[in-house]
Amino acid sequence: MTHEFQVQVYYEDTDMAGIVYHANYLKFIERARSDWVRGIGVDQNALREIEGIVFVLRRIEADFRAPARFEDALVVTTTTGAVSGVRLVLHQEVLRDGELLFSAEVTLVAMTLDGQPTRLPQQIRRRVN
Repeated sequence: MTHEFQVQVYYEDTDMAGIVYHANYLKFIERARSDWVRGIGVDQNALREIEGIVFVLRRIEADFRAPARFEDALVVTTTTGAVSGVRLVLHQEVLRDGELLFSAEVTLVAMTLDGQPTRLPQQIRRRVN
């Protein structure tokens, strides 16, 4: 299953040349991940408050391929990679009219509120497999 999230590039997202500043791609894919999690039916606030579990970014590998520019309409895709007891790997891409501009492999881990790794809840593992 591929999740799609729309992003509009605003002036504040760009540098003086009108090109998206590199760190903003990380913001775009973070928003897409939050939307993806909500879309699979996970309430992150309830997960934190009731089960004491949060998702933490463990690793990200990014590849910048082509620039996005002011006023571009972008699509961020998110697909599930590997899923283990505590870890979830996602593949994310930023596209403009089908052209790949940015890609990332993102590793998330489940953690307790005191910072200890913990197992992904079973209902989440079922939804992402």
